[in-house]
Amino acid sequence: MAEFETLLRTLTTWGQWGPDDEKGTLNYITPAVRRRAAGLVRQGKTFSLSIPIRHGSGPQAGGGRINPMHLMTATGCDPSGRVDLGMNTRYVDDMLVMMVQGGTQWDALCHVYYDEQLYNGFPATQVDSRGAQRGGIDKVHAEFVSRGVLLDVARAQGVDRLAPGYAITSADLDATAARQGTNVGEGDIVLVRTGQMSTVGDFANWDAFRGREAGLHWETAAWLHEHRVAAVAADNSMVEATGQLRGVRVPFHMLALRNLGLHLGEFWYLEALAADCAADGVWDCLLVAQALPIAGGSGSPVNPLALK
Repeated sequence: MAEFETLLRTLTTWGQWGPDDEKGTLNYITPAVRRRAAGLVRQGKTFSLSIPIRHGSGPQAGGGRINPMHLMTATGCDPSGRVDLGMNTRYVDDMLVMMVQGGTQWDALCHVYYDEQLYNGFPATQVDSRGAQRGGIDKVHAEFVSRGVLLDVARAQGVDRLAPGYAITSADLDATAARQGTNVGEGDIVLVRTGQMSTVGDFANWDAFRGREAGLHWETAAWLHEHRVAAVAADNSMVEATGQLRGVRVPFHMLALRNLGLHLGEFWYLEALAADCAADGVWDCLLVAQALPIAGGSGSPVNPLALK
């Protein structure tokens, strides 16, 4: 706890990009970084890193969040249409109700705060019933385009899935990068595979997914800061490992979102991409993962695309 509290006091990027900055470490993604990332598309392969959006099905098990509700408002079974389109033409329509953080998603910088302050020192009262005036996902929704680097920690350790609660250290990240022969650099979006998504099969049953999860140790926030990483995503529910500190449920979130301005991607599906990377030995890609421009949103659903 003492080490965590020390890092909490010292690890920060506040003011690095000015007193009004709301992009955080996404500032590392420059036009030059994106141009280099575009050159990583060599084969034309595309991988969606999103889990399906299905009615009543998903990773949420209650506790304030629900799985998506997909409801048809007009179908091919309706006796008549509400709108006359002419020439016996009909249509189908539907609606979607879901948490912005209910599936594959980005956390906005306003999502977690402490001591009544958001990232860069903005007061937490800047988030009210109308949404986030500071640190909302709408401020950065188009910024998530860069070099993506997959660190397959589970495969590097010779397992399909890391043990429940395993906390991935900075040494683990270094060892994984070395084993893969890849590097992590400024402006990269790091994708961390724990193997947690290997438990969901065809996404019909999420019971085996839930429970204690492997993920990043809170100390890796310093590693990501040192490498000037732009954002980080993982195949678990909250990027970090569960149960790291007694009485502190999200220590990595506190360091990443509030201190560093580092956006977090959760519930990302990395299995197909990881298999392809293992097959051809290429662990980086062009990652295109724009959020929805939800005004004042504390997060956003996303369909990340990895292009190789």
